[in-house]
Amino acid sequence: MKIFVSADIEGISGVATNVQLKKNDEYQRFRKLMTKEVNAVIEGAFRGGATEVVVADGHGNMSNIFIEDLDERARLVSGNNRVMCQLEGLDESFDAIMFVGHHGREAGSERTTISHTLAGICVGEMKINGKIVGETEMNAGAAGHFGIPAIFISGDDAYVEEVKETLPDVEAAVVKYGIDRFAAELIPPARARKLIEQKAEAAVRRINDIKPYKVDGPITFEIEFKGSQQALMTTTIPSVEMIGPKTIRFTCEDYITAYKHMWGVVIIGMAATNGVLGHANA
Repeated sequence: MKIFVSADIEGISGVATNVQLKKNDEYQRFRKLMTKEVNAVIEGAFRGGATEVVVADGHGNMSNIFIEDLDERARLVSGNNRVMCQLEGLDESFDAIMFVGHHGREAGSERTTISHTLAGICVGEMKINGKIVGETEMNAGAAGHFGIPAIFISGDDAYVEEVKETLPDVEAAVVKYGIDRFAAELIPPARARKLIEQKAEAAVRRINDIKPYKVDGPITFEIEFKGSQQALMTTTIPSVEMIGPKTIRFTCEDYITAYKHMWGVVIIGMAATNGVLGHANA
């Protein structure tokens, strides 16, 4: 049984503010905690019956997990030049996808810790076929295109509530309780890892009870950017149209094509934050 794990950092136990994730000593500490929570998922997956696990590092530069400390039974997708973003390596050969350390969407609950959607610097809100989505729901739809069910998530309680609106049957490990975007009630990481192991094992054992999340095509993305300059520059792609001062829309026939299109649009939006050819003057 082959399992894909998408790993992020904002939703791991111990993290309460984005200051902890800047490139400093605190960040190094949370890289270690992230690696340990990934290992907890791997352990649970193998206990549940997995025979192969591939982990995709999905935070920031996507090179956070300490490979030297990773469970030796797993493989790691690392590095940031990816066509499929947090899902690089996912295909129809996998039996399930799991999300560890993930977070709520930008336009979601005010209680979810460090909420954002893909790129906090530029994306305000994202919709697929009219439905507001966060990273987990969006990625679960891509997995569903391949017939792969999303079976496990971990993060704060508000994030779990948010995701369960779309994925009601997913096994969930609540590893902290959101107070505000930059505040949370935490539990010790050791306790969180035990819970993750238990829930991940249960998820794999329930794999046949959880259906893939499928979104029928054609697929229309609407993305509201934080700056009008970001939205405007994405229209250099001919299929992208402006539908508001900061909002764009495009449609593709299938989910994976649309997902890649979305990632390309977000990359352009990030590049345009301060002007694509240098820093803006205003």
